[in-house]
Amino acid sequence: MKTSAKVLVRLTAVGLTAALALTACGGGADPASTGSSTGTFAKDSDTLVMGMVPDEGQATSTYQPLADYVQKVTGKKVEVKQSTNYAALIEASIAGQVDVISFSAFTYLQAKAKGAAITPVGATITEKGTGKPGYYSTAIVPAGSDIKDVAGFKDKKVCFVSESSTSGYLFPQYMLKKAGIDTKTEITPVMAGSHDVSAQKVAKGTECDAGFAQEITVTTTGPAAGLFKADDLKIVDKSLVPGPPFAIADALPADLKKTLTEKISTVTVKDITDAGIASNPAFDKFFGDGNAPVDDAYYNDLRDFCRKLPEVKTCAGI
Repeated sequence: MKTSAKVLVRLTAVGLTAALALTACGGGADPASTGSSTGTFAKDSDTLVMGMVPDEGQATSTYQPLADYVQKVTGKKVEVKQSTNYAALIEASIAGQVDVISFSAFTYLQAKAKGAAITPVGATITEKGTGKPGYYSTAIVPAGSDIKDVAGFKDKKVCFVSESSTSGYLFPQYMLKKAGIDTKTEITPVMAGSHDVSAQKVAKGTECDAGFAQEITVTTTGPAAGLFKADDLKIVDKSLVPGPPFAIADALPADLKKTLTEKISTVTVKDITDAGIASNPAFDKFFGDGNAPVDDAYYNDLRDFCRKLPEVKTCAGI
C-alpha cells in the first residue's frame, strides 16, 4: 500500500460523536481554519478526506489506487476514512467531515434528504461493456441449501446488510415483495452490518438461512478476505442496482470541485495506471470500466422505486 496517501481506517464511535456534534453546530470546518477564503475543507486546505461505506474488510487497500489518483491530480494529501456503519457516513457527510465520498446509491439519497451539501459526479460501471453505471444485488443461500429462489426465503432467517444499504436492503425488499413475501411477518431479518459479513453468515448457514449482498462481495471479496469460499454460496436471484456515486462536498473551493469533477467523473483504471499509480486485482474487479458521469437526477428512478416501498422506514423523506 502506498504511504503517499495515508489511509485512516476509522470513523469509530468517537468519530461519529464528533460528526454529530458538528451537525448540531451546523456545519463543517471554519474557513479561517482551512486557509481558504473561497471554500472549506473537512480537515484542512492541504488534505482531502475520502469517506467510504463499511463494506468488505479490504476496502481501504482496494480503494487505494483511486485515493492515490485523487492525490496526484489535486496535489492534496488524501486520507481514506472507512466508516463503521452507513449511518456514520451519512452523518459525516452532513457534518462536513468528508470531502469526497463513495456512497451506495441509497445512502446518498438518505444523506441528501437529511441536508448533506454534496453533489454526485460519477458512478462506477461495474458491468464491463455496458457503458452504464450499476452493479448487482444478489440473493444468496448456502451452497447445499434446498432453497432455489427468493420465494424460498419465506419463514427463514434472512441476512441483510443495513437498512441504509441499496443492494443489501432496499433492492432485497423489492425482490422479496415481488416473490410474494411479507417482509414484516414472513421472514426473520438479521442485520449483518456489511456485505462481507452478510455473505459470511449465509455461508455458515447458522445465523441466516439465506440473505443478500452485492455480487462483487459474493464472488470476489469474501474469498480474498478469507471469510468464506466462493463455492460456499449459491446465487438464486439478482437485480441491477443504480451505480454507487462518488460525490464531492459543495463547500470545497470552485476550482477544486471543477478538477475533481473532470478527473473523477470518467476516470478508468487505465487513466490511473497511466498516471504512474499501481493498481491491484481487487480494484480492477471493483472498478470495472471506470466511472460514467452522473448527476442528482440520475437517482430519481431510485427515489420513485423507494416510494413504491412505503414499508421500508428508511425510505421516509426520500
